[in-house]
Amino acid sequence: MSFQPITTEDKARAFDELREIKSLFASRGWFAGTSGNLSVRVGDYAPEQFHFAVTASGKDKSKETPEDFLFVDQTGKPVEATGLKPSAETLIHCEIYRQTGCGAIFHVHTVFNNLVSERFWERRSVPVDGVELIKAFNIWEEEAHIDIPIVSNYAEIPRIVPEVIERLDSRIPGILLRKHGIYAWGANAFEAKRHIEAFEFLFEYVYRWELLNAGVAGK
Repeated sequence: MSFQPITTEDKARAFDELREIKSLFASRGWFAGTSGNLSVRVGDYAPEQFHFAVTASGKDKSKETPEDFLFVDQTGKPVEATGLKPSAETLIHCEIYRQTGCGAIFHVHTVFNNLVSERFWERRSVPVDGVELIKAFNIWEEEAHIDIPIVSNYAEIPRIVPEVIERLDSRIPGILLRKHGIYAWGANAFEAKRHIEAFEFLFEYVYRWELLNAGVAGK
């Protein structure tokens, strides 16, 4: 396959998309500390060769600077001269792109996604029954049921990758790391944003439903 060079316009567009998403998610408190990471794929794609723009490691995502993003290849290594380091979790982005061919991946840490990841850790998935926002994933069955996969959270990122590969579900555009956060993806930045917002709604719903049921049972 012959790959076309990535244009300056393509790069600028990717940075603009990431900048807009970063600002929005930061305003929601989804990047506590310097947590979370975002990426958008740029240019031609094959599972063995692709490039994407990704957030730089250790940056305050509530601020906008010229050092917020960089470009990496399918191995997670920078493709241009830079003093920036890609997010520590870039290898997970690489594998999700390789396995799904998606166009954007967003990862956030929130209280609700951490809580439900631990609540349902023993079953290795978060069950969701009949909630309207399931339709955000193009699942249209009435009273649909989904299980959002949960995987182990290791300090060494390469140890996480095989489990991510094993647990990917073609119906569910996301995977939850235990006591860590959600990775959500889509064909483009708009779709990935829709998916991560739906996941966060569902996590809060499930958590509050569990609390409500526990309260009723305790009476």
